[in-house]
Amino acid sequence: MSKALQQTDLRHVIYALSDALDLVGVNDVAHGKRVGIMAAECGRTQGLAEAETTFLFDLGMLHDIGVSSTQTHHHLVAEFDWEGSQVHAEIGYGLLSGFAPLSRMAIPVRYHHTRWDKLTTLPPSELTAQQMQQANLIFMVDRVDALAVPYYSSGVLFDHLGEIRDHIQRSAGSYFAPELVDTFLAASEAEAFWLQLEPRSIQNYLRDLLSRGESYQPLFAELKQLALIFSHIVDAKSPFTAQHSLGVARLARFLAERAGVNEENCDKLELAGLLHDLGKLRVPDEILDKPGPLDSHERRIINTHSFETYQILRSIGGFEEVALWAAYHHEEPDGMGYPFHIHEKGLSIEARILRVADIFQAMAQDRPYRAGLAAHEVLGFLNELANQGKVDAGIVKLVGENLAQAMAAAIHDPADLLIQIGETD
Repeated sequence: MSKALQQTDLRHVIYALSDALDLVGVNDVAHGKRVGIMAAECGRTQGLAEAETTFLFDLGMLHDIGVSSTQTHHHLVAEFDWEGSQVHAEIGYGLLSGFAPLSRMAIPVRYHHTRWDKLTTLPPSELTAQQMQQANLIFMVDRVDALAVPYYSSGVLFDHLGEIRDHIQRSAGSYFAPELVDTFLAASEAEAFWLQLEPRSIQNYLRDLLSRGESYQPLFAELKQLALIFSHIVDAKSPFTAQHSLGVARLARFLAERAGVNEENCDKLELAGLLHDLGKLRVPDEILDKPGPLDSHERRIINTHSFETYQILRSIGGFEEVALWAAYHHEEPDGMGYPFHIHEKGLSIEARILRVADIFQAMAQDRPYRAGLAAHEVLGFLNELANQGKVDAGIVKLVGENLAQAMAAAIHDPADLLIQIGETD
């Protein structure tokens, strides 16, 4: 692990990256954290040890790790149950099961939209009694949040608590384990249970958890694997951008090594490439998937994504440069990029490399509405941008000198990502 990342704590990284999952809601940006808080508070009511209540919070926070689509998120918060709810649970299971630090969550995530009366018919080889309880608890408080969502912003939640609690009580024995329903009813009787779900209280809750948790300094391989998981979530959001982040990360690292960038910064640049589009999770599906030109309103929405990425990454210790390089991938040497309008002197070689890698991969990759350009065509396009002051000419020259290898780094077998996510050493 590079020296600059030794101050990085894996728990802080996971909590920060979880903000990306909450962006999928577009206008509702705290669903996972509210589910985590409710699950942890139910655990406390059950008398569970602190380590277990913390696990329940983490599980709630990451339970929707398989959700990329704003349309899917709309179903999750607008409907109590719906056909297709299992799809994101299976995706989440696949992402978590190969990552050792979070693999304990995989089975509960897989079954967090399975009714209790169906869970109890599964053979013991599928999941343990504890996993069954964990999955069903997350399902229950997830549905509580779905019932409460219409009332958070209007300030009338307390006027509707009776109907929310009654709905859950009526679902005992069918959707939810009766003993878990009893636990929820006992925990949620206190006003504090609901007041902890307000934005300021959520931040305090997070801060308290982080201050009590044990520090774990991850290896670079673990950070990369976690970044691969989140890059998969971003790239799965749109068929137009599938596998984009991995190609950008590979190409950025390749160019950085050829440019003489030290290994430490090559490591960090690879992470920046994998995470550079995290902010796109907040962009509505219909804008990302639009095959034609964007109008001015849609363009302004798209242009917020790199700042959203910066907001997510900037709070992670050891990620200060990663956050900047990722945030600057749409900045131009002439100062006409976005979102900060940084000029050439303010752009490090790593940031300039990432911008070129992002453009190269996007132009070379097949999209549903067009075939990818050949390597020489991509190079010609980049040279035009360099002549206009939109990208660094020196980096483009480096691409031209290593064109075949650059193409191979940018375009890869889709199975590569699943292999790398599953790596444990």
